Amino acid sequence: MKIRYLALLMVAALVVTYTLAALSTPSSWEAVAPGIDFQVFHLEDPNNVYVARMDRANPNVTIESSLAYGRINGGLQKVTDMASRYDQAINFWGQEWGARDDVVVAINGGYFTASGPLGGVIHSGWYAKRFENFGGYSGFAWMLNRDAFIGGCVNHRADKQRIYFPPSTTNYMTFNDVNVPRYQNSLILYTPQNGASTGTADGPNTLEVLVEMTQPAMVYPSPAYITGYVRAIRDGKGSTSIPFDHVVLSAHGTARTALLSRGLKLGDEIGISQEITNYNEDCTTVNDQNSWTTTYASIQGHFVFLKAGIIQSFTDPGALERHPRTAIAYDANYIYFIVVDGRAPGVSIGMTIAELATFAQSSLGATDGVAEDGGGSSVMVVNGAVQNHPSDPCYKILAPFIINSAAGVQRIPGRGSPAQPASTWCERPVANGLMMLVVEPKQQSTTYTPGDTVSTSGYANLRLGPGTNYPILTTLPPGSGGVVLQHMNNLDGVLAKGSYWWKVDFNGVTGWISQGLLGTPGKGARNLLPVE
Repeated sequence: MKIRYLALLMVAALVVTYTLAALSTPSSWEAVAPGIDFQVFHLEDPNNVYVARMDRANPNVTIESSLAYGRINGGLQKVTDMASRYDQAINFWGQEWGARDDVVVAINGGYFTASGPLGGVIHSGWYAKRFENFGGYSGFAWMLNRDAFIGGCVNHRADKQRIYFPPSTTNYMTFNDVNVPRYQNSLILYTPQNGASTGTADGPNTLEVLVEMTQPAMVYPSPAYITGYVRAIRDGKGSTSIPFDHVVLSAHGTARTALLSRGLKLGDEIGISQEITNYNEDCTTVNDQNSWTTTYASIQGHFVFLKAGIIQSFTDPGALERHPRTAIAYDANYIYFIVVDGRAPGVSIGMTIAELATFAQSSLGATDGVAEDGGGSSVMVVNGAVQNHPSDPCYKILAPFIINSAAGVQRIPGRGSPAQPASTWCERPVANGLMMLVVEPKQQSTTYTPGDTVSTSGYANLRLGPGTNYPILTTLPPGSGGVVLQHMNNLDGVLAKGSYWWKVDFNGVTGWISQGLLGTPGKGARNLLPVE
């Protein structure tokens, strides 16, 4: 599904076949949240273009990426469901965990397969999936300092991906990759976006080290590093659970031997350093203009159609045809999310990449822009509701054995006739996306104090993080007793997903539990079904 492209600078006299028509009745921007506006452009082509813009100077709004089911290989999920998953979840914006996402706008992301995104992903500071080495393009990047850029060709220098063993900055090992299946003699870094665990197998040549991080393992070049502390050393074991603020160093073979030689003990400090080297489009000349250091959110891009105010040109057939489009653009003042409807003659015909670039430049004043996956994937959600009309048709059920599905039509083998497209549209499940959100301040409960003894008031889900968006570690029976722990990153009793959450040790099983499921020993209702 990847599309290779050749980007060439257009001369000033370039004649674009598409004429950007002015609105017959100019509409205006509607504030959908403080710092975030929305507008629909009805062009004379005809084309319907849905645009959200975020004020780059407003400290209370930010950009975040999204992942289907919160995992790199989580499969596919609708943008509306991803937005709901992250709404009111905690984030790391402001360089501290605990503020919450009020998700206002969400769009689909890059190309994907049935298992997940094809391109790189940085989520809430975590470098969760690497961009392809020398792949010709990377993606839109949003930084902790509110800068934005569109990366070009990149590479991950093998000697610059390091695990440090302080206090010495000369004592380190290199690691091979992030959130990929561990292979022979490799050292793989697993982050929470890999899923509930590393998914690795037990074996005599295996070693997994669980590390609690002081902040996400982001792009942070050597000799600097992100600090963490060893919480478990599991020699010969795999499938280590990954709490929301932890990583796992998973070593095999010679990497295991080298890691064991460091003599790690529980509580030892380690450091993680990652670097992305940026190149020009030729993938041979290093370009130090854009630094990936402390990138907060990023997803793969595909056609860089605007660069420093200059419209680019393309020879790829996918760029020359009119299709529904999704794009991210920006100028000095705003970040823009753009979705164009298409494949609806007489209603909205879609745009070529050149037409998309002209619209972004002429109507929005954008200086830079990159397209994401278009076609039936193109969708924009504002405050939980789909605003555009995706091009994928729904299907009406002609017989009981035809199943209505946004992803297609399934049928019991050997029975029935094909379903017919209905007049309505359906939102296609995708692998990832981007969101504009309002940052709500950190709130905490004082109901408990670390060291308090508690018990579950009914069946209760113990999770890998503070919120129902995190995986379930186990389900506890009513009356299970535990001890409230002090969280290293100061999230005791933090508010997330509508509940306050505490880190609790239940007889050696430690995780996060909703305050509403706790009481003093021997008290509380006895619910029969798992909750939270």
